[in-house]
Parts: sequence; structure tokens; C-alpha cells
Amino acid sequence: MFLIALANIRFPETHEDSVTLAQDAIAEAGAQRADIICFPECYVPGYRGMGKKVAPPEAAFLEEAWSTIAASAAKADVAVVLATERIVDDLVVPTALVINRDGTRAGFQDKVQLDPSEDTIYSPGSDRRIFEAGAVKFGIVICHEGWRYPETVRWAARRGAHVVFHPHFHQYEPGAYVPSQFADPANSFHEKAALCRAAENTCYFATVNYASAKSPTTSAVVRPDGTLLCYQPYGKEGLLVAEIDPSAATGLLASRYRD
Repeated sequence: MFLIALANIRFPETHEDSVTLAQDAIAEAGAQRADIICFPECYVPGYRGMGKKVAPPEAAFLEEAWSTIAASAAKADVAVVLATERIVDDLVVPTALVINRDGTRAGFQDKVQLDPSEDTIYSPGSDRRIFEAGAVKFGIVICHEGWRYPETVRWAARRGAHVVFHPHFHQYEPGAYVPSQFADPANSFHEKAALCRAAENTCYFATVNYASAKSPTTSAVVRPDGTLLCYQPYGKEGLLVAEIDPSAATGLLASRYRD
């Protein structure tokens, strides 16, 4: 068995706050003996857009933040999927930095498919990768690309991913439906898509959002058969820790897809 933790925590108030909150979550994940923890989209320093005020991108801050968080990962003996941003050729790219349990860096998974609303804020990446934590292989799809582009999850499952992590940011908009149950039929398509991504690829799908009032989606883990394993109560800050069985994630349906 393998324990994953999803950091369903509040939006950081400052750059520095994002690092402190990430460190606290990693320490808690270690205390709960999680093997890996994943953070919401661009958690360090915080997602740009949707009315949020985030300080301008700064490469020096990011490098220091990654090193600080890597040290926390090593101390807690927890692998980390740190949703963050990086600066490439003066462009800001949404990404996830994967940190091994010993604090070394495994590499980045950039967001390849941007939402149209992000075109003036971020620039897309171009490549996809598979990562490993012990005997478990995993992929990463970030927000919009995981909900709207099924092939992003299929790519990882076809290459042996047992679980695909889905960092996202989704907050309440005036007049929107406020759910109390995961994948409520009255709610938007987003959480229903999470069920589909797991079932159509026979892999686990782990989606993680920020904690916020009236949140339209929450953090959850979906089994390879498309049934819900667990979810975090809407708006409640904290870690969602789930035990998964890698042997159940066969990737069978993904492997039967023909390009």
C-alpha cells in the first residue's frame, strides 16, 4: 500500500507565507507517514489571476523557496509534488516541481494546456514526464488540462502511472452553485471529469484544490474503477490522506487506446 496526502490548504497571503504553509503541510504529512504530498496549482507563490494579488515573479525567490521546501521534504521523509511556477526565457510557466524523499529534485512537469483566461498571465510548457516514488509511478496534469483534455491523463497511464496528480485552483464565483457532496449532479462538470479520468484509464486520480469558502470543487482521490475513494469536506483546511493500492492501477483501459 501507498499513502498519498493532498494539501487542501488556504491561499497564501504572501510569497513567504506560501513557503511556511508548504513546510507545515509537509511536516504534517510526515507525521501521518504519507509517502508523498501534492499541493494545489502554483501554490508557491500562489496562483496568478482570478482576482488574486500575487507579487511579481522572482527567480531568486523561487530557487530559495524550492531549496527550503526540499529540506523540509528530506526532514519529513516525504516526496513532494510542489505546484509552483518557474521562469523560462523571461516567461512565467505554471509547473510542478517533484522533490524526492531525500530532498533531491526529480524534475519539473510544466502545464502544457493553458485555459484561455491564462494566456496573458502564463506561458505553456511542451513536454510530459513520468515520475517515481519508490515502486509507484505517477504523472501530473495541472488544472484545466486534466479536466478538459483526457489525453493528458491517458499519456501518463499508458506509460505505467499508477496515480495521476491534478493540482488545480477553483474558487467560488458569485451566483454559482455551492456543493456539499462530491460530484453533485447539480454542480459543474469538473468533479465528474475527475471520476472519468480515473475510470477511462484504470488509474488513480488525485485532485487537489485550495481551501476556500463556498469552494466549487474540493480535493479528492478516485479509484481506478471511477468510484470515489475519499474527499475533503468543502472549504475545510487540512490534509486529505488516502491509502491506495498500486496493484489496482493496471492502466488496462488506457493501454487499449489506439492513437
